[in-house]
Amino acid sequence: MTGPIAFALAAAMQPAPAGNVPPVHPMTLRSGGAIAPERAALRLTHADLAVEALPARQMLSARATLTLTAQAGVARLTIDLDDALPVSAIHVEGTALPRTGWRQGGGQVVIDRPLGPGQTMRVELRYAGRPRVAKRAPWDDGFVWSSWHGKPWFGSTAQQTGCDLWWPCLDFPAGEPNAVDLHLTVPAGLSAPANGVLRGVDRLPDGRTTWHWRSGPANPYALAISVGPYREIKGGYRSRFGNVIPLDLWHLEGKDAQAAALFAEFAPTLDFFESTIGPYPFGKEKVGVVETPYLGMEHQTINAYGNDYKAAPEGFDWLFQHEFSHEWFGNQLTATDWDDFWLHEAFASYMQPLYGQWREGDARYLSMMLIQRQRVAARVPIVSGRTLTSREVNGAQGPGTDVYFKGAWMLHGLRHLIGDRAFFAATRRLVYGHPDPRPGNFRPRFATTRDFEVAVAQESGRDLGWFFDVYLRQAALPDLIEQRSGDRLTLRWQVPGDGPFPLPVELTVDGRLRTLAMANGAETIIVPAGTHVVIDPMARLLRRSTAIERMQRPGVAAP
Repeated sequence: MTGPIAFALAAAMQPAPAGNVPPVHPMTLRSGGAIAPERAALRLTHADLAVEALPARQMLSARATLTLTAQAGVARLTIDLDDALPVSAIHVEGTALPRTGWRQGGGQVVIDRPLGPGQTMRVELRYAGRPRVAKRAPWDDGFVWSSWHGKPWFGSTAQQTGCDLWWPCLDFPAGEPNAVDLHLTVPAGLSAPANGVLRGVDRLPDGRTTWHWRSGPANPYALAISVGPYREIKGGYRSRFGNVIPLDLWHLEGKDAQAAALFAEFAPTLDFFESTIGPYPFGKEKVGVVETPYLGMEHQTINAYGNDYKAAPEGFDWLFQHEFSHEWFGNQLTATDWDDFWLHEAFASYMQPLYGQWREGDARYLSMMLIQRQRVAARVPIVSGRTLTSREVNGAQGPGTDVYFKGAWMLHGLRHLIGDRAFFAATRRLVYGHPDPRPGNFRPRFATTRDFEVAVAQESGRDLGWFFDVYLRQAALPDLIEQRSGDRLTLRWQVPGDGPFPLPVELTVDGRLRTLAMANGAETIIVPAGTHVVIDPMARLLRRSTAIERMQRPGVAAP
């Protein structure tokens, strides 16, 4: 018997590693950030992962075959892997390396083999162990081991800590593999939906099964293991671009009716995104969702779903819609650096009120935007201008949830400032790299905050550096100061750094709408005594609100 099935059988016979799981190393906790030149020079052309899941012992036993290419010469190969998963053997181009030729520790495996510029090398690592257990997934990472009706149900999540929690990888954005084969061997009676296209399911003599999935380019953290007593709902969607996209929902036994209702959301949500942004990026693979024992995560073409099919006043499942947004903003478009993480989360957050508007109109859109506004903290700039790790972005000293909600409100204001045509055209350029995407004429790409600014300038014909500088690179929100003197009303923008901020302001004067250009950041109008004035009546401006500050800090009066 050969191939992944034979390997899985052999792996299952290996004893569990002795001793306790070692403390997590800071390098394992680190994803992205500044990268040593030798690591930065490597690219992962292909990853072939054969993984045996052993839920009774909460173990993995695996073989990873990595095809690595060097963009510049390196003296050794450095691969990220948690110390909790000890490597037992390494082969290079089919030849076993002596134990003196490699070492593991500090969250990395270092192989003493040079690789010249443009050269490629195939490395096989065999490893086994107990992967980290997530205590509060998906806000921390690792495996969640659970059960459903007495059967194992478990899954992985790794966005913040990174791919090295369960497979040997290059744990930084540019470490994205160009292609992946996943061979997942699981106990009898369980299914293992994963990224990409199902190539086949092999049944072993004892009832275990090996599931072979093949994926194109994928974010390292977006590869995932999800295993359980699943039932599958399948379908197809004829896109407005002419292609037919496979649809797959894997749900727990006994949840057929709830899952069918969620599956009915796939087609309209797809139509919204394709009409608003552009073609579904992974139409040759699938739209996939799998029910997980934690809330959710944007695992490419197999998004994790744990919202328990809750009803919502918006009429759609917010978690499904949010994670699905990441197929465009996160998986098709990937931030070059974690400092640009808002490109993933702000757009995904903004897509929800946009979807509400598409379904029901302006009232739903504005009500959803106002809920998000209450969660803007404005403590730390969204973009620092430095290379950051994921934890630096999401930690106590980083922008945290402002990459979601402040970013979404910045997009809301930008859309009004430049108009729908320019806004969505710039977004399309950001996502696909050109203005006319069609199935087959684009690939997943990396982009930066600056790329979006350039796209906005191209489509709007305006340099909006002043706008992005204040909202992305400053912490505090702009403050719109009102001053009255007799029948004169002066509005003046006060922004961090006191730079230019010519953001127009709408107001109603006794019910009549006016727009002040604010060309120099200020403008004065005549307002007779007794006139009723409402500033920004449609809530288009992201600005300081003393009411929200009081709400966010109970018992503390805003100045």
